[in-house]
Amino acid sequence: MYRKEESTQIPSESFELPFEGKLSSDNRWVIMADLIPWKEFESEYSVRFSAEMGAPAKSFRMANGALIIKEKLGISDRETVEQIKENPYLQYFIGMSSYSNEPPFDASMLVHFRERISAELVNKVNQEMVKKMCKETSSQSSQKKTAEPEEERSEPKNRGKLILDATCAPGDISYPTDLELLNQARLQTEKIIDLLYEQIKGQLDKKPRTYREVARKDYLAVAKKRRLFQKDRRIAIKKQLQYIKRNLAHIEQLVWRGASLVNLSKRQYKMLLVVTEVYRQQLWMYENKKQSIDDRIVSLSQPHIRPIVRGKAGKSVEFGAKLSASYFNGYVFLDHISWDNFNESGDLKAQVEAFKNHTGYYPESVHVDKIYRTRENRAWCKERGIIISGVPLGRPPKTVSKEQKKQAQDSERIRNCIEGKFGQAKRRFSLSRVMAKLSHTSVTALTSNKMSSLITTNNLLRRQINQQRLDILFFGSPYCDCYHFFSDESVYSSVAVV
Repeated sequence: MYRKEESTQIPSESFELPFEGKLSSDNRWVIMADLIPWKEFESEYSVRFSAEMGAPAKSFRMANGALIIKEKLGISDRETVEQIKENPYLQYFIGMSSYSNEPPFDASMLVHFRERISAELVNKVNQEMVKKMCKETSSQSSQKKTAEPEEERSEPKNRGKLILDATCAPGDISYPTDLELLNQARLQTEKIIDLLYEQIKGQLDKKPRTYREVARKDYLAVAKKRRLFQKDRRIAIKKQLQYIKRNLAHIEQLVWRGASLVNLSKRQYKMLLVVTEVYRQQLWMYENKKQSIDDRIVSLSQPHIRPIVRGKAGKSVEFGAKLSASYFNGYVFLDHISWDNFNESGDLKAQVEAFKNHTGYYPESVHVDKIYRTRENRAWCKERGIIISGVPLGRPPKTVSKEQKKQAQDSERIRNCIEGKFGQAKRRFSLSRVMAKLSHTSVTALTSNKMSSLITTNNLLRRQINQQRLDILFFGSPYCDCYHFFSDESVYSSVAVV
C-alpha cells in the first residue's frame, strides 16, 4: 500500500530539532533537497503499490534520497542507515519533518528501493532537473538582452556543443577463466546431487559417485602452475567437462527416480540452469577450438554479465555493462545501457535528438571519437547543419595548415570533458566496480547513483552554492549589473570561489 503525501515540502527552518535549533539553509543537503523534484514523480512511483492492501510503503523521496546518500558518501547499506539516524540534515533530505534517534527503515530496505526505482524513472528525474536549470539560465540571459534590438537578438539555428562517448562499468566478479568457471560449475552440480539424493535416500542402494576428490586434485594440479601451456589447459578443461557431464546425468537420473526439483530454492534452480548453459558453451568452444561464443557466461552468480572488448591498453576486455553517455553544459546523461556489447555509433542520432528535446535546438557541433564518424552519421549531421569533429573522409591532404591543426587540437580538448566525467564517476562514485548483484538493480544503481543523477546533482549544487556566494559578495541584489555579469555560466563557472 502507498499513501501519497498531501503536505508540501517543509522549509528547513521548520524542521524540529531536539535542542531547539534550526537547520542552516546553505547546507548542501538542504540545497540538494530543493533541487530535486520529488513531488512530480511520486505518482509514477506509487503505481507499483496497491491503494488499499498491505503495509504503507516508504515515500519516493525517502527511497530515492536514501540511494543518493549511499552513493554520494560511498558507504554500505548499513552505514547509510546509521548516518541517517545520526544526522538531522540527512533526515531532512529524505523528507522527515523532525529529528528522530530511531532508524527510519532497515538496511535491507535499500535492496527493495533499488528494485522499485527503475532506470527510466531516474532518467526522468535527471532530465527534469536539467530542464529546470536550463529554463533558469535562459531566463537570466533573456533579461540581459532586453535592451538589444530585435536584429541582434535573433538566435542562431544551432547552438552549443554536444560530446558523446562510451565506457564500461565492470561488475564485482573475479577475472574469469574457462578452467575456473568449469570448476565452480562442477561444485554446484555436486551440491545439487546431495540435495536431490536426500529426498530419495531410502530408494537407492548407494549414492551416485561424483569423483569430487579426484576432480579437485585434477583442477589444483593445473591451477597452481605458474606457467601453463595450451596443451595442459585443454586436457584440464576436458576432464572438468567430463565430470560435469557425469554429474548432470546423475541429476537427470535422480529426478527420474522420484526426486523433485520443486524442493530446490529459486537460487539453486537458477544455478542449475546456468550450469547447464555453461557446460553447453564450454563444450562447444572446446570441440570447435574457439575462444568466444554468443552470450558467453563469465560468472555463475551474475550470468547477465558479458565480456566487453574495449581494445585499450591494460584492459583489452572488461566484464560489466557498457554505457553510452552524452555531455553538454556540465550535465551528463546515460542514453544507453546494455550488458551486451554494441556499437555506440548507432546512438548518435538519438542522442542529438535528445539534446534538441532538452534545449529546443540542435547543437552547433558534435565532438566524438573515430568510431562515431561513419558516412551515415556525417550525412545526417550535415543535413541539420551540425559540425562533426574529426578529419574528413578520404585521402588525407599533403599539407595541413596551422589553423586546421589548431582546430583539430581544440576539438579533441573539448572531447576530453566527458573523459573527466567518466573518471569522476569511477573514482568518486565507484563506477569502477558495481556492487549490485542483480541485472535490474545494477542498471538502477548505474543510472541513478553512479553516473547521471549524482554528477548532475553535484553540478547543480556547485552552481547553486557559487551563485549564493556571489550574491553575498555583491550584496545579493538581483538587479545589480554585477549580478547579471557574474550569473553568466561562461563567466562564473571559471571564477574560483573558495
